[in-house]
Amino acid sequence: MKIKDRLEFKNKALTFSLGPDATAAVAIKTMAEKNYGSVVIVDDKMHVKGIVTERDLLRRLLYNKLDPAKTPLAKIMTSDVKLGSVDDEVINWLRQMSNERFRHVPIVDADGKLITLMSQGDFVSYTWPDLLNQLRDKTRETVVNNTSQVPILIAGMMIYTIAMLIILRFVLR
Repeated sequence: MKIKDRLEFKNKALTFSLGPDATAAVAIKTMAEKNYGSVVIVDDKMHVKGIVTERDLLRRLLYNKLDPAKTPLAKIMTSDVKLGSVDDEVINWLRQMSNERFRHVPIVDADGKLITLMSQGDFVSYTWPDLLNQLRDKTRETVVNNTSQVPILIAGMMIYTIAMLIILRFVLR
């Protein structure tokens, strides 16, 4: 399923973004008031330049004893930001976010302008029924497109069944 098809994408509120010269204090105030986990750092054309997360505030601001009122976001932001597209597959981002241990993906248009921000929480709502339906569809597609494999599958199931019956016969003696 593509990001643009997710209900969470369609119902997203406006993404919290600030310029790189805004101070950490401004970001912290809004993040605390609105319960946001991050702020996307953008230029005047809404191109993503970085992201500041709660983790960045802890590790780069507080740990280094920087003054939030004087520290520009550019100094503490993560600038190597992974950017997503509305046509990206949700399952691919879910895997990448889990493997690389990050929780926020700015979604940009073809010109690189910020559309919204998806969090790992948005992707976790990709429920088991969705995954099972996707698995069912892929299996059905594979079987339909490879009808020559159906006899092999049936033969394999028959051989397995016969083998299990033989094994059970010897075990139950």
